[in-house]
Amino acid sequence: MGRSGKLPSGVSAKLKRWKKGHSSDSNPAISRHRQAARSRFFSRPSGKSDLTVDAVKLHNELQSGSLRLGKSEAPETAMEEEEVAPALTEKSSGTFLSGLSDCTNVTFSKVQRFWESSSAAHKEICAVLAAVTEVIRSQGGKETETEYFAALMTTMEAVESAESLAAVAYLLNLVLKRVPSPVLIKKFSDTSKAFMDIMSAQASSGSTSALRWVLSCLATLLRKQDLEAWSYPVTLQVYHGLLSFTVHTKPKIRKAAQHGVCSVLKGSEFMFGEKAPAHHPAAMSTAKFCIQEIEKSGGSKEATTTLHMLTLLKDLLPCFPDGLVKSCSETLLRVMTLSHVLVTACAMQAFHSLFHAKPSPGTLPAELNAQIITALYDYVPSENDLQPLLAWLKVMEKAHINLVRLHRDLGLGHLPRFFGTATTCLLSPHSQVVTAATQCLQEILKECVAPHMADIGSVTSSASGPAQYVAKMFRAVEEGLTYRFHASWSSVLQLLCVFFEACGRQAHPVMRKCLQSLCDLRLSPYSPHTAAVDRAVGAAVASMGPEVVLEAVPLEIDGSEETLDFPRSWLLPVVRDHVRETRLGFFTAYFLPLATTLKRKAMDRAQAGSTVESKIYDTLQWQIWTLLPGFCTRPTDVATAFKGLARTLGTAISERPDLRVTVCQALRTLITKGCEAEADRAEVSRFAKNFLPILFNLYGQPVAAGDTPAPRRAVLETIKTYLTITEPQLVNGFLEKASEKVLDPASSDFTRLSVLDLVVALAPHADEAAISKLYSTIRPYLESKAHGVQKKAYRVLEEVCASPQGPGARFVQSHLDDLKKTLLDSLRSTSSPAKRPRLKCLIHIVRKLSAEHEEFISALVPEVILCTKEVSVGARKNAFALLVEMGHAFLRFGPNPAEALQRYLILIYPGLVGAVTMVSCSILALTHLLFQFKGLMGTSTMEQLLENVCLLLASRTRDVVRSALGFIKVAVVVMDVAHLAKHVQLVMGAVGKLSDDMRRHFRMKLRNLFTKFVRKFGFELVRKLLPEEYQKVLVNIRKAEARAKKHRALNQAAVEEEEEEEEEPVQGKGDSIEEILADSEDEEDEEEERSRGKEQQRLARHRSRAWLKEGGGDEPLNFLDPKVAQRVLATQPGPGRGKKKDHGFKVSADGRLIIREEEDDNAKLEEEEGAKDPVQVLLCGLSTGPWL
Repeated sequence: MGRSGKLPSGVSAKLKRWKKGHSSDSNPAISRHRQAARSRFFSRPSGKSDLTVDAVKLHNELQSGSLRLGKSEAPETAMEEEEVAPALTEKSSGTFLSGLSDCTNVTFSKVQRFWESSSAAHKEICAVLAAVTEVIRSQGGKETETEYFAALMTTMEAVESAESLAAVAYLLNLVLKRVPSPVLIKKFSDTSKAFMDIMSAQASSGSTSALRWVLSCLATLLRKQDLEAWSYPVTLQVYHGLLSFTVHTKPKIRKAAQHGVCSVLKGSEFMFGEKAPAHHPAAMSTAKFCIQEIEKSGGSKEATTTLHMLTLLKDLLPCFPDGLVKSCSETLLRVMTLSHVLVTACAMQAFHSLFHAKPSPGTLPAELNAQIITALYDYVPSENDLQPLLAWLKVMEKAHINLVRLHRDLGLGHLPRFFGTATTCLLSPHSQVVTAATQCLQEILKECVAPHMADIGSVTSSASGPAQYVAKMFRAVEEGLTYRFHASWSSVLQLLCVFFEACGRQAHPVMRKCLQSLCDLRLSPYSPHTAAVDRAVGAAVASMGPEVVLEAVPLEIDGSEETLDFPRSWLLPVVRDHVRETRLGFFTAYFLPLATTLKRKAMDRAQAGSTVESKIYDTLQWQIWTLLPGFCTRPTDVATAFKGLARTLGTAISERPDLRVTVCQALRTLITKGCEAEADRAEVSRFAKNFLPILFNLYGQPVAAGDTPAPRRAVLETIKTYLTITEPQLVNGFLEKASEKVLDPASSDFTRLSVLDLVVALAPHADEAAISKLYSTIRPYLESKAHGVQKKAYRVLEEVCASPQGPGARFVQSHLDDLKKTLLDSLRSTSSPAKRPRLKCLIHIVRKLSAEHEEFISALVPEVILCTKEVSVGARKNAFALLVEMGHAFLRFGPNPAEALQRYLILIYPGLVGAVTMVSCSILALTHLLFQFKGLMGTSTMEQLLENVCLLLASRTRDVVRSALGFIKVAVVVMDVAHLAKHVQLVMGAVGKLSDDMRRHFRMKLRNLFTKFVRKFGFELVRKLLPEEYQKVLVNIRKAEARAKKHRALNQAAVEEEEEEEEEPVQGKGDSIEEILADSEDEEDEEEERSRGKEQQRLARHRSRAWLKEGGGDEPLNFLDPKVAQRVLATQPGPGRGKKKDHGFKVSADGRLIIREEEDDNAKLEEEEGAKDPVQVLLCGLSTGPWL
């Protein structure tokens, strides 16, 4: 390299240099190109110009994008000129693109995006297609696939260059897939001969493109032939020509040939017909070819051809008949004896694909499957040979699953041996092998054993047949609990967990000893497998049932213990979390007496003054009671066992406050999950007359001071659940007594409110007559002065009106006029807490109204509008829902949507000229209706609404202005841009006239609104329409939008380069009105959120960094080491990661401290200060002052 700034020798004499210091005085003296341009600017060219009208048209066509058919064009151009493109497609002069750009056959749509490519091959393809299209058109063709096929075949015979041949072959490959099959069958001889000639000519060529596409064409041609054609020798001869290229030395050609062979054997059209043969006629010759090629080169050192054939067999083995599969399997097993790593791996892949395909018995009989499994045991890799062992385990897993699918007993008979071998793999020092062996055994248990356990029946140690196989498999896994496997106990416990889930119900006799071993392991001090043992025992409880588990490993708790160790008390939480679908009678017979004994023991210890012992026994009995909800989950003996438990449960609810929540939960679980059978439902319903009065009395009791209201809520939920299965006559009786209690003057306020809660629960389940009496009872309370009572009365009415069918719906229909009158009369006396249930009642009633009730809806409008500003969130939500429901009612009334909505809006308009609160509420209501009915509301109506709301922006009340800004924001989102553009000046003018106080208060709302207008109409238009005080905000918005657009472009390019960038930014908010109106009121919150987001991004980038810890000393890092992954660290290795401490000394590049003497430093400082200009020193001092 030459030195920087120096010219090579001998060049300086050739250059004309300027004098020193005069290089920028003037332009260079030589101006040949400028003179030439100036001479042509004012004069026409002397020669004949190439600029013609046709050339200009072609230029316009190219610039307009009408020829752009891909996604590579710039998004802005595509969006701006999308509308004018059709107008610029008139026929221009013939160019090399004419046949390509307006090609009407969709087969070549893929080619049409090649015309902008810089690749020579792509340009050749475009040129060939354009030429062929022009030829077809010149002969009056319709550009069908058959015409293209004929033209391209003719072209193929005529072309000479390899590039043109590759282009023609590529186009033929596209069109052959769409050519009708009869055409290809008739022209098979000529077409195949042409292809074979090209294949033989190009076999040793250096270029692969043409041969690759010709092979694909030949495969398509063979795939289209019918079954009869395959009986001719010429067809098989052509197929063998394709097959011979599957061992070609060039990968692309070999891949194309192998893909073609697979498509012929798997995808020939006659294989999907009604008379399809079991196997392709060419399967036999294919298998023989593969076997011959493997045997021919199997013993060679490189075995390259063997690998190619094994790769082909991996895809083709499931397509062969059973005899050929056997021959191929024998060949695979023979080549595996070569101990060639890659050959063995490819053979394993071939076996895996065979078993994974789940072939029919005609391809892989059960006996052959079993023979392959037996043979593969001779090829078990060493436990230290990681990857081959993992592959062998996966192949054996698929083989056993497929064998059980084909023949259950034969497959189960082979499983014990595999379980023994796979269990031995748990001793491997490689964690990957242990994990793979565990997953294989788990998958086999789930796929092979679990589905057949019901047919196998009980499994005992003396059983025979499949039951004996299951017992042997379990013993193999159980052996994993010996100390020899202690390093893999976590995996063994996972296996036992799956074994219990799959076989526990039938195989529990052989599992008892294992349960005892698990309990002993659980008691081991400092055992790291406590959670895993709990899961395994829990799986046993879920499958075998607690009765069997506790028989094998008793609790050893009976209340007569001399010590308080209770070594197996850990079983109680395990049983609680996993018990289901078991006998409810077992809880009554075993746990209930035990709980009673422990409770008595606790009371005795408490009286004796042993507080600690009393607490321990009390906790144990409470834990036993917590088992009850699990026993009530789908129990098997509800009809026979519940009667023996009901009295005890009733006593526990009424007399045991500590058990009340648990027992109520058990009752709810029993009703919802245990009463699916009619007999069970009837049995539990029979005791409603006993349980409901107890629950009613408990709910009516006041909460004691210091107690939580949770038990009361649990009692009420239990009442509601029990009423779903209670007889209507009993419900009517309870409802009548509750009504009397409400009317009783002696009832306290708490009692009346509690009874009204019960009435709310009872009302949906009563008959029509009882509901009528109830309505007469609660009607006076709708105007009660007591807000709580009034709210409860409306809640009762809400439950009645909410019934979609049944007695409640019939009552509403028959008493509709009375309900309307009652609700209108009670309007003025409704308290704020009662608004929410009252509006809910009105929603249910309005849904059932017809056109003659329009006057009633009109009378409700003012109340509903005012409720949009209620304190209660529920009331506001119901008010907006009722507004929408009333709009739907007017749409039902007709005659057309626009007119119906106009009639509805006329009822809301008067609110815009009322009191301030009414005006604000009316705007909110109109905003919600505009969003909900945007597709049905007429354009004139929306424009009229926008004009009126803009007038209200001049209000001096913040509430009104806030609502008006919200309306404008929604209007910008839902209105069409063309219609909104007419009112931009009006809106901006109204916003620009806001007072300074309003502008400051709503600065974030205004900023959000301006952003939306800038996005829709551009910055310049909005800037011109707003006064000076808004200009800084607009400039800030423009900068923020530019940053956001740049950010989006970068992200979009990173995610998907072909996707067009949208002109408008993606909305961050959702489509609901709440999300549109939601914006931040505080600038500081937004800045804080933005800074927090940047900090999180910085932390994420820091976390995503990784370091590689190198070897010690000069030893290089071995990337083939299995533990190399452990050298990838999330924290920077080595010392000095912490913050460096400043000692006040400079450090040189090699780490030495630089310590200067004090005199030298002072002299240097004085020298620097003396060299500075005094003015510069003053400016430097000013630049660091507080004002800047």
